[in-house]
Formats: sequence, C-alpha cells, structure tokens
Amino acid sequence: MHQPLNAHDTQVLIVAAVGIGILILLIVWLKMHAFLALTIGALFVGVGSGLPLDKVTASYEAGVGGVLGYVGVLIALGAMLGKLLADSGGAEKVVDTLLQGRPATLPWKMALVASIIGIPMFFEIGLVLLIPVVMLAVHRSKGPAMRLGIPALAGLSVLHGFIPPHPGPLAAIAILHANVGVTLALGLLIAIPTVAVAGPLFGLLAARMVPIGAAGAGLAVSSASASSASSTSGSNAGGKDEDPKPTHSPTFTWTLITLLAPLALMLIKAGADIWMDKTAPLRPALDFIGDPVFALLIAVLLAMVTFGTSVGFTPTVLARKIGASLLPVVGVMLIVGAGGGFKQALVDGGTGIAIAKIALAAGLSTLVLGWIVAVLIRLATGSATVATVTAAGIVAPLAVGLSPNHLSLVVLAVGAGSLFFSHVNDAGFWLVKEYFGLTVMETIKTWSLMETVISVMGLILTLGLSLVI
Repeated sequence: MHQPLNAHDTQVLIVAAVGIGILILLIVWLKMHAFLALTIGALFVGVGSGLPLDKVTASYEAGVGGVLGYVGVLIALGAMLGKLLADSGGAEKVVDTLLQGRPATLPWKMALVASIIGIPMFFEIGLVLLIPVVMLAVHRSKGPAMRLGIPALAGLSVLHGFIPPHPGPLAAIAILHANVGVTLALGLLIAIPTVAVAGPLFGLLAARMVPIGAAGAGLAVSSASASSASSTSGSNAGGKDEDPKPTHSPTFTWTLITLLAPLALMLIKAGADIWMDKTAPLRPALDFIGDPVFALLIAVLLAMVTFGTSVGFTPTVLARKIGASLLPVVGVMLIVGAGGGFKQALVDGGTGIAIAKIALAAGLSTLVLGWIVAVLIRLATGSATVATVTAAGIVAPLAVGLSPNHLSLVVLAVGAGSLFFSHVNDAGFWLVKEYFGLTVMETIKTWSLMETVISVMGLILTLGLSLVI
C-alpha cells in the first residue's frame, strides 16, 4: 500500500522546486558559473529541508566526494586520450580513411567517424575537431551542409549522453550504483540505432528544412579551423606558442586499436558480469581489467606510444600535452562534483523519498520518471550533465533493489532525457549555430530537433529493452 505524503514530504518538495528554481535563476539569468550555482542550491535545499546546520555542508561535501572520487579520475584520463588523439593527427587519419569511397555513403561514414571520436572525447572537443572536416566534405560533395553535419553531431551527442566514460553517464552510474560494463553494453545497443535515425536519416529532413550549402557556411569553415588550431596549439603549459607537430600521423589501424582498447576491455567485463558466475576463478581478473580506471589508463599508456613517441613526440612534449589536457576539464569536474553535492542534499533532505511516493501513487515507472525529470532540468538549465546528475539523484530511491540490467537502463533513460531539445540556454546550441553559420531558427530546426529525436529514441529503445531483459 502506498504511503501518503506527510507535511515534511510537502515541505521538501516545495524546497526542492524552489532550489531548482534558484539554480535556473543563477545559471540562466544571472550567468553564474554552474559550480557556484549548484553549491548555493545544495546549501539552500539542505537548510530548507530541515537538515541540522552542521549536517548541511557535510551532506554537500559527501556528495561531491562520492561523485568525484570515482568520476574525476576517468574524466582526467579521457581528456588525456582525447588530447593525444587530436594532436597526433590520429583523428584526421580516421576521417581521411573512412571518407574514401562513394559520396552517397558520406553521411553514414560521418556518423561512424563521429561515434568513434566521441568515445574518448567531450562533445565540444569532438565538435571543434570535426567541423573543418565536415565542411571540407560538404565542399567536395557540393551538397547541403546539414546532410553531413547532422550525422556528425548525432554521433558525438549520442556517445556523450549514453556511453561511459563521459561525465554524465559515469555520474549517473555512480549515483545509482549501476554496473559500468552492463551500462556500456546496453548503451551501445541503444546508441547504434539512435545514431542511425537521428543522424543520416534525420539529416535528410534537416537538409530540406535548412538547405544551407558550402558557400553559406564559408565563414564557419575558417572559424572552425581557427578554433581547432587554437584548441590543439593554444593550450600549452606556460602559454607558449610553440606546439611541436608530429613527424607523421599514426596509422589508421593503430588509431582504431588505441581508441577501441578501453571499449573492448569494458565489454569483456560486461560479458563476464552477464554470463560468468561470480565465483569463477577468472572473474576477479576480468573485473580488474574491465574496470574503467584500468581500461582508460591502458588506453592512455598505449596512446603515449601510438599517438606520442611513435609519431615523433619527445617525452617532454608528451608530458606538456598531457598536462595541458587537464586544464579544460577542471571546470567540468567541479560542475560534476557540485551536481553530486546538490543531489546529496536532495537525497538527505528526503526529496527522493517524497518523489518516490508520488511516482508510486501515479504508477510511473522509474525509467519514465527518470527521463521526465532529466528533460525538465535539461530544458530549464541547458546542462545535460546537471540534468543527468540531478535526475539520477531524484530517482535513486526508486532504483534500490533493481537488477543490474535495469539499473543500467535507468542510467540510459536519464541520459536520454538529458539530451532533450537543446536550446538557447545550452552552450552547445551556440557552438553549432556559429560553426555552421546558422540563424537561431535554423539551429532550432536542425540541432534542437535532432537532440529531441535522440532523446525520444533513447527512451523508446530503453523501454523496449526493459521488456526483454
């Protein structure tokens, strides 16, 4: 029998709503950094929910440490891998190889390239890297920019929202105590058809709605190229202008091996989690090599050879590049950590329990509730990471006792909701607008709708998988 809401439940729900409103006000209207806004919001929620004052900051600190202790290392390793991939010319090698062949296959190849690059790279880094390539391909094919741009954006966005080791999925995994390997395996099952529908297929419609060609995007080409150059050469330690170039690019084969190494190791662990008994002699070893920290560490060490010494970088240059890779992700780490603190304030204050009572009374499944909450926070704040972390924290009480497979599906449902309808409060919206030379309305018709297709497809496929596993 469902427990009715009591006075404290009503209080914490009102406080949570006001707290999220404060978060929106600070981030969207006052342009405050998300780390500060989340910290202020967490303290407000803790005090307003009736936590003892000496427990308010302790709750926030526990939430920050709980998320960053796991996610922070992975974000750092992912940034190192992405930096070496970009600076060695490995990403360009993948693109050049896969873009050979019939022009009709270019959208599908572009989606594949973006998906591969999107495994270790943050969305913004992958976007800066791919934009010049997309525009070059548009010039060669003499077709609409959106025909190739949308598949590239879809590949990057889907991987960013669904697949570890990206910050959002990793944070949700940590909050919900889901299995990384299972989430990765199920995420790939959802990501592949989602990229196909939201990328090459939706790209056909987007190209008709916004038929901008290479000429109209001419400024975007030079702008993106300049940004790409800046991103790969302007972040040297000490602000030096010199950025030694590789003597040659890594081979396509070694580039793929390096990029797919962590994916393969985590999938091995996922297979063991699903099909191998926990008492099997090999199980501890497979769990160890498939742990995301170990898998990404191996990828970075391999990249130091394949994307480093083998292409002419000295140990000194490698050390400088790895150091430079960490600077852009410090802010991401702080936001993810503060999101964990905000989540913990909601949990300790009792918000999750109150929402669980409402959800149980309304008959909403955990998957649907997680998606809806993430959608609302995404629309309000524009941050997929904030939406993921907050929604995961809110539905966490409902997820207690779920099987590993269904815990991973909750992670993916929340990730899908966090991508819904990117608009003017999302930095990614403006990146796409400027790089493709679009108007605001054209960006909404293409990028925003594509994100919505990804979100809805993710929910549908997640619900479908929940019926068969």
